[in-house]
Amino acid sequence: MSVEKIHRNGGEVVWRVRWCQRGRNRARTFSTRRDASDFDADVRRQRRAVSLAALDAGKESLGEYVTGAWATSHAVTLAPKTRLRYASLYDHHIRSFLGSMPLREIDADTVGRWQSGRLVAGAGVVAVRHAMDLLGSILEQAFVSGRISENPVRRVKKARLPRREEVRPLSPATIERMRTTLSARDATLLSVLAYAGLRPGEALGLRWGDVRERTILIQRSISLGEVADTKTRQHRTVRLLAPLASDLRAWRMAAGRPDDDQLVFPSKDGLPWTQAAYQSWRRRSFRCATQAAGLAHARPYDLRHSFASLLLHEGRSVIYVARQLGHDARLTLTRYGHVMDELEDTPRIEAEVAIADARRKVGPSEPGTVSESGS
Repeated sequence: MSVEKIHRNGGEVVWRVRWCQRGRNRARTFSTRRDASDFDADVRRQRRAVSLAALDAGKESLGEYVTGAWATSHAVTLAPKTRLRYASLYDHHIRSFLGSMPLREIDADTVGRWQSGRLVAGAGVVAVRHAMDLLGSILEQAFVSGRISENPVRRVKKARLPRREEVRPLSPATIERMRTTLSARDATLLSVLAYAGLRPGEALGLRWGDVRERTILIQRSISLGEVADTKTRQHRTVRLLAPLASDLRAWRMAAGRPDDDQLVFPSKDGLPWTQAAYQSWRRRSFRCATQAAGLAHARPYDLRHSFASLLLHEGRSVIYVARQLGHDARLTLTRYGHVMDELEDTPRIEAEVAIADARRKVGPSEPGTVSESGS
């Protein structure tokens, strides 16, 4: 920076201040030397303040930053279920190992050693990658706010994911054997999961008004016991197969013909299921149903694959199946490509016909003795 006297044509005298700002040379003129000197002093003070701030930047620990700035400016924008998952990842994989380190001391080598240490300790690859994504998100916010000069996670190669197991859709016959062991409500819930492809939270968020003549409107989901938006935050309609429509009509009659604004699958007190209630139902009722059908392992979420398989067996396009399931067509092709290959030269079978045939073979679906545990 400098203050210099300038003589202009015509005899005018001005004072010019030169300085460098963000790599660019800047200049400004003043009519008096005093004004120029005052401005020059202001620029110097601002530069010193920036330098001091740079010296202090990143001195706070990762834990202090997370509980302070990050939690109040970013975490509050997340969905409740996402916040809970992030908190679990941070507590299990990040806090004890990096939480006390100053932000500016966390470099690429530190992140790489942390990732290797978690894997050696026996942590799952998927969980470690999710924790890495969370750490990257936290440090990206620290970078944007000027606390660190770069996000070191960007320069660390993530652990390779294990090979994804191929999807094994359950056949309608297996679904029907499971249904015969369940109560009327739970058997209908199983039908909704397997024959409409809803996610469990979407099925538990259904209201009777969402069940239309030919379609089901998906516009809400149950998350942590509260009614929220769907996972993708997009509403969609799902084809209502005739056998499922029959199941829903029978269940509505058995439930006392509830109004359109009532939940299709309420808890015993008529409220949405809590997370604890769902997990209890999954461990008891659903597990008993899978064991009765001779299955070693299955999740309620896996029943979506059965619906996708039924649609592909009809000869439906990837775009159609993706729209019904509520996710991207590329994901559908990746997830169900091998199913499409297996069905390439097989005769097309209507989904409703396949379900009706399975019900005739298994026999009438009478409510079983499994209790509606946890809900």
